[in-house]
Amino acid sequence: MFVLELTYIAPIERVDAALAEHVAWLDAHYASGVFIASGRKVPRDGGVILALGDDRAKIEEIVQSDPFSVAGVAEYAITEFAATKTAPPLEPYRQERPS
Repeated sequence: MFVLELTYIAPIERVDAALAEHVAWLDAHYASGVFIASGRKVPRDGGVILALGDDRAKIEEIVQSDPFSVAGVAEYAITEFAATKTAPPLEPYRQERPS
């Protein structure tokens, strides 16, 4: 599993100009089953996405295709982690402890 943390690097007006395309991009990755949660940071200086996968290179490709990345309005930090403990509704996403 991955935590994708976006940080805005442009004025919010430029972020807002790319927002509709970014939301369509999010929707596509929810539909494909890769994204399971997302939202704005508070205060609004970026966002966070939880993504499923075990191939960091594939996640990096997805991030590079984000309209926010393409427009140069956000940068990403990607953190991979093993979700070895979850709340019951998230049990399908639970992972084995890495060896």
